[in-house]
Amino acid sequence: MAKTACATAIAAFLLCNAAQAQEAFPATLKAHAQLSAHSFVAAPEGASPYYNVSGRFTKGARNETLYGNYQEASGLSLPFPGQPLQGFSGIRSLGDDRFLVLTDNGFGAKANSSDVVLMFNIVKVNWTEGRVAIEKTVQLSDPDHKVPFPIMNEATEARTLTGADFDIESIQPVGENYWIGDEFGPWIIEVNGEGHVQRVLATKPGGKLIQSPDNFFVQTPNPGGALKDTVLSYRSGGYEGMAISEDQSTLYPLLEKPVFDPETGGKKHVSGKPVLSMFELSPETGEWGDMVRYYPLEDENHAIGDFNLIEGTRGLIIERDNGQGDPREGWAENPATFKRIYLIDLNRMDENNVLEKIAYIDLMSIQDPEGIAPRGTIDGTFSFPFVTIEDVDRVDETTIVVANDNNYPFSVGREQGRADDNEMILLDVADFLNAQ
Repeated sequence: MAKTACATAIAAFLLCNAAQAQEAFPATLKAHAQLSAHSFVAAPEGASPYYNVSGRFTKGARNETLYGNYQEASGLSLPFPGQPLQGFSGIRSLGDDRFLVLTDNGFGAKANSSDVVLMFNIVKVNWTEGRVAIEKTVQLSDPDHKVPFPIMNEATEARTLTGADFDIESIQPVGENYWIGDEFGPWIIEVNGEGHVQRVLATKPGGKLIQSPDNFFVQTPNPGGALKDTVLSYRSGGYEGMAISEDQSTLYPLLEKPVFDPETGGKKHVSGKPVLSMFELSPETGEWGDMVRYYPLEDENHAIGDFNLIEGTRGLIIERDNGQGDPREGWAENPATFKRIYLIDLNRMDENNVLEKIAYIDLMSIQDPEGIAPRGTIDGTFSFPFVTIEDVDRVDETTIVVANDNNYPFSVGREQGRADDNEMILLDVADFLNAQ
C-alpha cells in the first residue's frame, strides 16, 4: 500500500516536472493567404431588409447613417452595407485545401451585434496566389423553435439567428450535421446542413449547471456571488474551442477562461495553476459525461483560441495574451508577446486531471527564410501578432493551418492604422507534431 502511494506520488511529480519543462519546437512558414477585411455577403433569403446593413450599434446608440461611426484605430466607419464574412473563430480542415470556418457573432458583444446574421462557410484556399474563395455560406436560423429562449427574430417566419442570440466560437461536423460551441450560454448547438437548429444544450457536466452572465436565464451582471447549484463562467469566457474524437462519439468543449471560484472569489486554480475546464458530451445522446479535465494556463489573464484533436487523444490548443501588434515594430501600445500552440494528450494529466503541456510552437517567431509572407517578416522571422488567433487544425502529417479572427473592424495587429485581414497560414511543424 505504502509502495503504491509512493509510486503514485513519484509519477505525479515527474509529470508535473515534465509539464513545467515543456519543449519549444520550430515552425516554418509554408504558405500564406488572406481574405480581405472588407468582405461581405448578402442577408439570407427570407430575412428582413433590415439585415442589408450591419454595425448600427457598435457605438452604443443606434446609428442608421452608412459609414457614420468613424473608428480612429482602423480608419474605417460603420455601419456597413451587407453582412460581415470575416472573423473566423473556428476551423476544420476538409482536405484538398478546403476548410470549414465559423464566423464570429459580429462585433464582439451581445449588445452591439443584433443586426449580424450568424453563419459558417466552406472556403477553398489558393495558396499559390494567396487567395481565399468562398464555396458555400450557411446562415443559421431556428424555424422549428428549438432555442429555449426568445431570439431576436422570435416573431418572424425566417427566425434568423443573430449575434445577439449566440456568440458562436467553435464548430465540428458530425455526420451531415454540425455542432457549434457558444460563449453566451455557454450553449452547445446542433444545426443541420441548412443551418436550422436541431438542439440547444445547456452546459451540465456531471449534473452541475454552468452559466455565463450573458445567459438569458441568469439575472446577475458578473460572478461575485454563487447561485445555488450553478457554476458561473466569466463574461466572454464560454466555449472557445471544441474538439471531437476520431470516431465522432465524443465532443470535448473547452471554456475560454477559468470559471469563477466562490471559495477564493477569483478564477479557478487547480494544482497551483489557473485552469480552463474541458468537458465531454455525446452528440448521439446529447448527454454530458462526468469527466472534467483542466487545461493549465501560463497566466490567468490568458485565454485559449481553438482546440482540435489531431490523432487519437493528441490535440492542439492555442493559448494567447490580449496584446496585438509586433513588438519589433515599436508602434503598438500593448504589443503581442504570448501567442503559442500547445500539444496535449487527453490521457496525460496529473492526479487532479490537469493536462500536461507536451510541447509548443511560438507564433511570434515563425521561420520564413524564403520570404513567403507579404507582410510581417523581419530578418527571416515572421510573426502572427493578432489579439485573437482562433483557428488551428492539422492539414497533413507535417503541416497545420492557423488563422486569426480579425474582429472587424476593431483589431489592428498587422499594420498600424489598418484593419486586420483574415490571414491563413500553413506551418511546417513536423517535429512538433511528433513530440513525445
